[in-house]
Amino acid sequence: MKLQRMNRRALALGALAVTGALALTACGSDDTGNGNGGDASATAQAGNIDCGDAKGQLQASGSSAQKNAIDAWVKQYTAACKDVQINYNPTGSGAGITAFTQGQTAFAGSDSALKPDEVEASKKVCTDGQGIDLPMVGGPIAVGFNVPGVDTLALDAPTLAKIFDNKITKWNDPAIAKLNPDADLPDLKIQAFHRSDESGTTDNFTKYLKAAAPKDWTYEPGKSWEAEGGQSAQGSSGVAQQVKQTSGAISYFELSYASDGIKTVDIKTEATQPVKATIENATAAIGAAKVVGTGKDLALELDYTPSAEGAYPIVLVTYEIVCDKGNKADTLPATKSFLNYMASEEGQGQLAEAGYAPMPQEIITKVRETVSSLS
Repeated sequence: MKLQRMNRRALALGALAVTGALALTACGSDDTGNGNGGDASATAQAGNIDCGDAKGQLQASGSSAQKNAIDAWVKQYTAACKDVQINYNPTGSGAGITAFTQGQTAFAGSDSALKPDEVEASKKVCTDGQGIDLPMVGGPIAVGFNVPGVDTLALDAPTLAKIFDNKITKWNDPAIAKLNPDADLPDLKIQAFHRSDESGTTDNFTKYLKAAAPKDWTYEPGKSWEAEGGQSAQGSSGVAQQVKQTSGAISYFELSYASDGIKTVDIKTEATQPVKATIENATAAIGAAKVVGTGKDLALELDYTPSAEGAYPIVLVTYEIVCDKGNKADTLPATKSFLNYMASEEGQGQLAEAGYAPMPQEIITKVRETVSSLS
């Protein structure tokens, strides 16, 4: 475990050095807006969290995929900023956006960018402004499996699509055996689990299936699971727990939940070798994303069918959803201070150790600039 943590730290430093990978067509000011005195917008430097005027309770909810990252950030931030209490409820991306657009939270976490109707709904709570997407956390969506006697498993998009659409029901199916000629696959029923709640992880996973296996996955991508059959569980922790305890199980969740012995599938792409679900391989894929948001919005378009060696195709980016203007005056200082810490070198540097991929440098720089301009 100690060596694993050291490797994750090394990956964090490597991911932070990614440059030139993202085309920043949605630009903002080059002014970082670093404050002084009591300005909570000052960018937190490594080992120096700027609390500014931040105080009181900060309510947030949404993505369960980023919960482990949020927990690590909250621990460090509240140790420095003792006048702030942060309550993050991992209700799922869909519920988080709903709570935000209803004015119940200061910000939301979502593994999918805001849709046009959600932007419109946000204008009711963002006075003279709207909700925007700030990419803060990245990582692979791991496909975890529990097949007795099988330690290594490779699957491609068509096979995964058929498994999760209940078209392949046994682990020794010829399609799985063809991809794993050296594996001793048992005559065991596949127990496929999906999320029961609206989830950005589901959205990204089904976007991958639709993009990489359109003939086999006929459902439209979305936060809600559309395919018939299978079993469900609440949140990333729920489906991960089902994989851990159920013989024959398979499901999808953010890599940080693939702990305590859960094995993950290597994904067959157009590359010569199946790609493992690692932070480094996810960073390679995120680095090829394009900014498609406008104004201060930094929504990304991900490539779910990469052909480059070592580019893991099933990735997600978790956005923090916040008002660009019209944030509540009583929570604005704490919101800016905490988001600044999350986007800082220190904050991003914690991600790899927690099982996540930091944002490439060009993107996180724009995130910092945008946070400093929130009002």
